[in-house]
Amino acid sequence: MEEKEILRRLAAAEETAWKNPKWRPFAEAEEELELKRKDMEEAAERLRRFAPLIRKCFPETESRGGMIESDLAEIPRMKEELNRRYKSSLAGRLFLKEDSHLAIAGSVKARGGIYEVLKHTEELAFEEGLLSEQDDYSILASDTCRNFFRKYTIQVGSTGNLGMSIGIMGAAVGYRVIVHMSSDARQWKKDLLRSHGVEVREYESDYSEAVKQGRALSDQDPFSYFVDDENSRNLFLGYAVAAIRLRNQLRDLAVPVDEAHPLFVFLPCGVGGAPGGITFGLKQIWGDLVHCFFEEPVQAPCMLAGMASGRHSGICVQDLGLTGKTHADGLAVGRPSGFVGQVMEPLLSGEFTVKDARLYDYMRELLDTEGIFLEPSACAAFQGAAQIRRAPETREYLREHQLLDKMDQASYIVWATGGSLVPEEIRREYRETYLE
Repeated sequence: MEEKEILRRLAAAEETAWKNPKWRPFAEAEEELELKRKDMEEAAERLRRFAPLIRKCFPETESRGGMIESDLAEIPRMKEELNRRYKSSLAGRLFLKEDSHLAIAGSVKARGGIYEVLKHTEELAFEEGLLSEQDDYSILASDTCRNFFRKYTIQVGSTGNLGMSIGIMGAAVGYRVIVHMSSDARQWKKDLLRSHGVEVREYESDYSEAVKQGRALSDQDPFSYFVDDENSRNLFLGYAVAAIRLRNQLRDLAVPVDEAHPLFVFLPCGVGGAPGGITFGLKQIWGDLVHCFFEEPVQAPCMLAGMASGRHSGICVQDLGLTGKTHADGLAVGRPSGFVGQVMEPLLSGEFTVKDARLYDYMRELLDTEGIFLEPSACAAFQGAAQIRRAPETREYLREHQLLDKMDQASYIVWATGGSLVPEEIRREYRETYLE
């Protein structure tokens, strides 16, 4: 699809499938990537070192040894429902990666957000002489260390989930934490953060303004560290570690990933850091055997607009006449990360956009068939699973990559990005929401 046509469809808020024309074989793309596999492996090792501290601060991680990881659950009844209701023609096996149920923050942001807080903590502790790599990192929970970290502030702009992961982890270590939250953020997320002692500053404008204000405030304070969701390599690598964990889970389930058994992964996308980091990691593990697609709301398709136009962060959804407003609050972003968009140019297979009404349909269908609750933004990932074999653009992708005759042996992963911490009254509100 030509750039002009894709932008026209986005501007009309149409559900759209897009095949990335700049995709390249991983062997070629890898050479130009700023970050490498060793960077991801170093991040995984750092999280291993921090496991004793995480276990001490958050006893709910005890069963996983202080590792923040989610289950990979097969959802055959949801696959049948997608086939019945949307004529999806999915064969093979459909899985849900339950980052919706990650410990501490209840969303995919627990990966990148917590990793960045911990990396910053390690650097400060090394500099102060409080810690070495050979130490048991649980010593960071001591009064001496906590008193040291109280001198420092961590700040972040967020629509909700990243703020929760940064806020809860940062407060546990001892930092003063300020989360700058856009108008799209849900009240219950603000209330939860405040219950952990986190300062929440609210803005009537969108995510971009919250980030701008947070960055400006942080820049004025030499003891403040700003977590930059749009440009942070640390966040990105924290998300990438998920690929290493997923490889082990698929091995444990005896799920093959090879030429005869391709892997398709569908990821909700806001500013791009989480899905971009995960995609980067998946490509490092499986190269051209894995095919990654982002999913965005029709009113906030910022990453698709940036990648299809080649302008990346130089374009926002308002430039297309869109509102940027969506019931998928975690995806309510008007301008994408330029850093992520450029990394994704040769790696990402494509994108889908989805109407808000369909998010609630997917949410209810998953709950009815599998008994699993996700927040609406997390359900965006089902759009790719439902449309991969139906949309002309992605059928063309499958044809070009000689995948049509392999789809019945493929595995499909829908990446659930949030939902477990949603209060029951809000869950009820979601279940009862029907849109045109």
